[in-house]
Amino acid sequence: MSLITIRTATPADLPVLLKFEQGVIQAERPFDSTLKADPIHYYDIVELINAPHIEIVVAETDGKLIGSGYARIEKSKHYLKHPVHAYLGFMYVDPAYRGKGVNRQIIEKLKEWAIAQNITELRLDVYDGNESAIKAYEKVGFSKYMVNMRIGLDENPK
Repeated sequence: MSLITIRTATPADLPVLLKFEQGVIQAERPFDSTLKADPIHYYDIVELINAPHIEIVVAETDGKLIGSGYARIEKSKHYLKHPVHAYLGFMYVDPAYRGKGVNRQIIEKLKEWAIAQNITELRLDVYDGNESAIKAYEKVGFSKYMVNMRIGLDENPK
């Protein structure tokens, strides 16, 4: 594999980023029965590219985009030590390039950006059943923090 470059996304990347978004949705759909039927979108990608409090990056090799991710500055709960944190999302790597450290490089670039913004905490969400994603995030230093639980009131008999 050739050298992988991680760079800030531009409007010219939008067509590929829209495909990556559908890849994220396809990967997550088995873990979430609450998702609407296709077509759906998770992100306003143009906003991700233009917003000053968001850094969206792409991984590129041989002129081909192979991955993406963003860091978004969010206000933390008032009782936490850190007033803001960076929330990571839109983490996607082309299946042909998975297991080659692309996700690690994307996270490192987002971590550098967050540090430059004086951010001291990174957060992300991952479906409990998505073991491969959990392992990938644990490999780069994330640890499980809190379990988000739900109950669909229209799904349970009385």
